Amino acid sequence: MSTAPPPPPREPGVPALASRIRRLPPSCGPARLVGVDGHAGSGKSTFADRLATALGGAPVLRLDDIASHEELFGWTGRLLAQVVEPLGRGETARYRPYDWHARRFGALRPLPPAPVILVEGVGAGRLALRPHLALLAWMDLPAATAWRRGRARDGAEQREFWDGWVPAERRHFAEDPSRPFADVLVRQREEGYEVLAGPAGTE
Repeated sequence: MSTAPPPPPREPGVPALASRIRRLPPSCGPARLVGVDGHAGSGKSTFADRLATALGGAPVLRLDDIASHEELFGWTGRLLAQVVEPLGRGETARYRPYDWHARRFGALRPLPPAPVILVEGVGAGRLALRPHLALLAWMDLPAATAWRRGRARDGAEQREFWDGWVPAERRHFAEDPSRPFADVLVRQREEGYEVLAGPAGTE
């Protein structure tokens, strides 16, 4: 008689994850880049803010500032050139955050090297970025549930955007999946977060 496989080992939560991250070796110059990926609407921004606080105020790079209407997922070169390569040299990165209402990039924003920098957004665990990550976290919420939450959050004003976003996100993860390479899976509970070992995760 076959038995179900044992559940993945449980991570105690955000404080323990922060402690684990601090112990990791730098992955991009002097910094530890930590990716927070997941479907749109899965709670990445809120979790990244919570983790940043637990890390003593670690900076958070939002991939919404790197992407644009014309390049929902075609921003790899811009991220590498403006952020990853300077940080890898121990220099301050400078990028132009995108204004989704004005539909244009804004003034240069500095991102100095720090012990930990969180990279939050859909595609944070993409193939081109993974070699520069110290750890990849995946918000473990099914796509349909996440998209439903995102649509409810953004309201009717963003309905047309979501109609275009969903197929674009499906194509992206079909071609360049992140979840199989996640070190940890993050699940939001009624109180706080449960952090589990991910498909690629070992202590």
